[in-house]
Amino acid sequence: MRHWCTGRNNLTGGGNMNKNKFIFLLVLWKFCMTGSIVLAQDSQPPLSIPDTPLTFIQPLKDPLRIDSVIVSVTLPVEFKGIQENNIVDPNKILDPILERFRLFKAGVSVDSLRIVHIGDSHVRGHIFPQTAGDKLKEDFGKIIYTDMGVNGATCLTFTHPQRIETIVEAKPDFLILSFGTNESHNRRYNKNVHYHQMDELIKLLRIEMPTVPILLTTPPGSYESFRRSRRRRTYSINPRTKIAADNINQYALNNKLAVWDMYNILGGASRACLNWKEAGLMRPDHVHYLPEAYVLHGELLYEALIKLYNTYVSY
Repeated sequence: MRHWCTGRNNLTGGGNMNKNKFIFLLVLWKFCMTGSIVLAQDSQPPLSIPDTPLTFIQPLKDPLRIDSVIVSVTLPVEFKGIQENNIVDPNKILDPILERFRLFKAGVSVDSLRIVHIGDSHVRGHIFPQTAGDKLKEDFGKIIYTDMGVNGATCLTFTHPQRIETIVEAKPDFLILSFGTNESHNRRYNKNVHYHQMDELIKLLRIEMPTVPILLTTPPGSYESFRRSRRRRTYSINPRTKIAADNINQYALNNKLAVWDMYNILGGASRACLNWKEAGLMRPDHVHYLPEAYVLHGELLYEALIKLYNTYVSY
């Protein structure tokens, strides 16, 4: 009987050992299934599942997402000797404007962008600036593009206090200045005088609007006319346009402004005038242009801005 009891006690001890092994194996199995041992006494609640799927928010500066704009301007077949249509902006002063474009494209900006384009008769005709402005609106939406042109204007024309006041009242975020044609038509043209006139205008603008980015443009090119006695009037390429264009480029470089050199982009001294004339896009006065030409001016300015924008968003 004692032997039986001893045997029963041994059996009970063995059962406890088997039970402990069972518990150990159960914990080990749970560890393998969950990757961790749960130490809490209460079981963990199941993960909640939202009623609607979560919306993925695209990062604003995602390197995999480039908000580029496709643009291509076709020039007449007569155009020869052209260069790449680029804006020169080594100091990246137009980056704040390009960033606004990007925000418009991303749909996260509620403000509008005010562009004011001042200049001579090429701007006064409205077609050139309005073409550029309309195309920018198509791409980015919230663009207010205002042109202020005066026939026969030079930089000095806009240094008048009332004209400065008019520009300031427009509250521009971006200024475009298009001069040079009338300066270079003066046969007594002096590049130093022209340089100081540009400087006077820029300084007056800077007093009122010290942080507004400024883009200078060069003239498209023109002819000067001669009449000898009763003979028919003749035309020759104005050689001073090149000097004026180079002067504008030099001023932009010295003063850290952006410049769009339309004159040299479209052929320079050898082809700028001939390209427009041979394509039949100049008026009989050989200074002004047909509407189709001014549309092309605007498309080219727009293309240059978009190319700069595409480079910016690809950083």
